[in-house]
Amino acid sequence: MSRHLKVTTEIFPIAGAFTISRGSKTEAHVVTCTIAADGPAGPAIGSGECVPYARYGESVEGVAAAIAAMADPIAQGLDREGLRSAMPAGAARNAVDCALWDLEAKRTGQSVASLIAPDAGPLVTAFTISLATPEAMAAQAAANAHRPLLKVKVGTGEDESRIRAVRQAAPDSTILLDANEGWTAQTIERHLAVAEEARIALIEQPLKAGDDAILARIRRAVPVCADESVHATQDLAQLRDRYDAVNIKLDKTGGLTEALEMKREAERLGFTIIVGCMLASSLSMAPAVLLAQGCAFADLDGPLLLSRDRQPALRYEGSLVFPPEPPLWG
Repeated sequence: MSRHLKVTTEIFPIAGAFTISRGSKTEAHVVTCTIAADGPAGPAIGSGECVPYARYGESVEGVAAAIAAMADPIAQGLDREGLRSAMPAGAARNAVDCALWDLEAKRTGQSVASLIAPDAGPLVTAFTISLATPEAMAAQAAANAHRPLLKVKVGTGEDESRIRAVRQAAPDSTILLDANEGWTAQTIERHLAVAEEARIALIEQPLKAGDDAILARIRRAVPVCADESVHATQDLAQLRDRYDAVNIKLDKTGGLTEALEMKREAERLGFTIIVGCMLASSLSMAPAVLLAQGCAFADLDGPLLLSRDRQPALRYEGSLVFPPEPPLWG
């Protein structure tokens, strides 16, 4: 069986702007890997999408080059297990790994869901409220107060008014906060107290990765989740004293293969699990929907924040996201 790898880069416009504590953007830049194979059953093509993240030292150009460098090993038969040694964890490996999963499903006719999530069904996904003034965030929250789960971007020195405004605007929604490393040892206890008062369900990455030791010493009035602090399975054990939950993202783990192992270990260690995403199209979300089956929270609203998704797309109904159909992935 001959296999041929191809890399493309694409831009998807965001509906409005997406703002977190580190900045704002109006476009989602993704890198797509496709692997075509000829075999006895005819040609098949597997696809995987990733999002390079500057916070982790990644760029579109660098990730595309890293994927392209795998063309010969893939042609020579490199499989998913071998890929984990051949490439470091990160966005590039994610695209190749997911393309290999999809290719195998296309070649065999056996879906990825049947292998890893045979009872897969629709999930409630969080819907993101971007960082803005308290008044603007309250307006966003009010417009989405019908959604059962909201993820609210914070991460400034003065988030109390934002937290209170969003809770007042969406009194019945479950709310997660994501500070994107924006709080400090001086502000965190005050913000935790306000979050407790506002019935916040969980706070994601309040402090900078590597600067979060205080979490082991203070009362965590609301469960705290690691995102930037956790990338792969080996990171988990050292976080148990500081975090109650972990956010598993395919672009951090370097693909579905590692993410499945990480999920099993996180469950064993007693972490609450969120399966999250970068801002990307349905192709990025598709394997994550299967990974998120049975987890406490799914944060897979990337396509809902775009003004244009790729086709075919995942099926969303309100805040429900459905498992992927084979023409999209898996």
